[in-house]
Amino acid sequence: MYEYLNGKLAYKAPTHVVLDVGGVGYHIHISLHTFSQIKDNEQCKLYISFQVREDAHTLFGFAEEGERRLFEHLISVSGIGPNTGRMILSSITPEEIQSAIINGNVPLIQRIKGIGPKTAQRMVLELQDKLKKQGPDALIAVHRQQSIPEEALSALVMLGFVRTQAEKVLTSIRLGNPQLTVEALIKEALKKL
Repeated sequence: MYEYLNGKLAYKAPTHVVLDVGGVGYHIHISLHTFSQIKDNEQCKLYISFQVREDAHTLFGFAEEGERRLFEHLISVSGIGPNTGRMILSSITPEEIQSAIINGNVPLIQRIKGIGPKTAQRMVLELQDKLKKQGPDALIAVHRQQSIPEEALSALVMLGFVRTQAEKVLTSIRLGNPQLTVEALIKEALKKL
């Protein structure tokens, strides 16, 4: 029903935004990944996934079409609803999720809050072939520029630190010295983790 909404960003929070399109405010649920992509742009375009249930009609918005496509693949898996799909996209990057599914990396998928071993295996089983068939042109671009804190966070997570802990430490370090390079930020974080 909706392909995208393009309008003025009236309100922004880590879980949702209000987008003013022609004087109508749309409440749109977003992932943390999209939250980090839209910055504080006054004009904002979000690709929409419209979800209908008996008790609610809900809009989910994504900064990139590839993230929306991955979200719709995720919610097609039995046992994964829209809120769980959004949680998955908020926990690790779309590129990491896609790679984990294609490569059958069940342990990585299981680390996401709310995803148990059976659901992780079901995701791989049901989506692996679909994502492989799309081919490299349909894959989400991996070479997207990351900000310094995002690069530092990715590095710390790859080193095995818990994402939420690393985020807190990085935030506290950046409050004291926002001009640190990625390398300096990681070194400071390693001292505190």
